[in-house]
Amino acid sequence: MNLREVVLQPVAASDEARFQSLMATHHYLGALPKIGDTLRYVATWQGQWLALLSFSAAAWKCAARDAWIGWDFRHQYDRLHLIANNSRFLILPEHHVANLASRVLALSERRLATDWPARFGYPLLLLETFVDPQRFHGTIYRAANWHEVGETRGYRRTRTGYSAATGPAKRVFVRPLHARARACLSHPVLDPRYRHGAPHIMLSADQMLSLPEFFADIPDPRRGQGRRHPLPTVLAIAAAATLCGMRGYKAISLWAQDLSQQARARFRCRWRNRRYEVPSRTVIREVLVRVDPDALNSALQRWNLQHAEDEDLAVDGKTMRNAIDADGRQTHILGVVGHRSQTCYTQKKSAPCP
Repeated sequence: MNLREVVLQPVAASDEARFQSLMATHHYLGALPKIGDTLRYVATWQGQWLALLSFSAAAWKCAARDAWIGWDFRHQYDRLHLIANNSRFLILPEHHVANLASRVLALSERRLATDWPARFGYPLLLLETFVDPQRFHGTIYRAANWHEVGETRGYRRTRTGYSAATGPAKRVFVRPLHARARACLSHPVLDPRYRHGAPHIMLSADQMLSLPEFFADIPDPRRGQGRRHPLPTVLAIAAAATLCGMRGYKAISLWAQDLSQQARARFRCRWRNRRYEVPSRTVIREVLVRVDPDALNSALQRWNLQHAEDEDLAVDGKTMRNAIDADGRQTHILGVVGHRSQTCYTQKKSAPCP
């Protein structure tokens, strides 16, 4: 086989089922549904399928990766879209040829440079992947000039957030797609060409702990039997999700479901069956629709006073009042956060990444 004749191309819609079937059969982790923005590729030679790989949304948290980048945790959530995770890589059993894996990885880097922005509207600066040391040594990634930066802590994503217990740690490898990828990702001000959508931030543990206190005095509009989740908890989660860029009840609910058990404890979530539970989308919507808008606005203004020095956490009370519908009810909380305007970036004096 002449490796120079190997080509890589996106998986056609008509081949998706074949791709998933082969992954389910031959990859030790099985097939993987699309996680956020996802691209799937197949490497071929003279029409034969040789290898399959997919690139998906980056891990929300990875201490080894984050330390290597050196970015501020407050801003990393706003830049995760610039990282893609090599979530699956499979050389089909009958095609284990020397240097084939390195060739495929090199081809994927070239394709992603154009395919990703063409499909999703923004570029990539960094690739990441996790290697199980009980099965592999990461040799193919090292051969393709990926950097090993540490190990994961063993937590895994679940449908309800993150696992409470740790599993085997995995090795973390990264591959910059830009000569100044680390500098751009860690710079205090993100270059405008790399921004995508509304700005997002992350909250500290102390901020999570303090949020429910701001809503403690708001009257609960729900009936007694419908109060499975404390009102301050529901409002704190909704406010935190909005501060982190979530828009709409579904997005807020999904953000809440992704919270770790430790984060849920900080929000004072309900303890049941030895786990902290987050409010459902229905509960969040019911509370935000029925809560007293003036009381909510007052609580948000108190938050604003405490965090006014931080533009990213500013709350715009006027915008908040504009979110009240004709009946005087709070229709949603999505207009309360002033940080979503571009001013939180343009007002800073630091020069953008070159």
